[in-house]
Amino acid sequence: MAERRVIVFPPVGGGGRRVQVDSETLGTAFGLHDLAVFLERAGLEGLDVVDVANSPLIEWHGGGPEVWED
Repeated sequence: MAERRVIVFPPVGGGGRRVQVDSETLGTAFGLHDLAVFLERAGLEGLDVVDVANSPLIEWHGGGPEVWED
């Protein structure tokens, strides 16, 4: 499978970060668990919250995996 581009955008008011895989927006994640669920639904299976936090596949914009509120 070709490598996918995952972008986690900066937090927005009220918390949460928009998640995009390739050109498809998957929704707003409010933590690493949400992000792992989105990625599994997008076909990136077998990632737990530790994998998600450390994955080189994910581009973190506006803060890393520990930042969920603006």
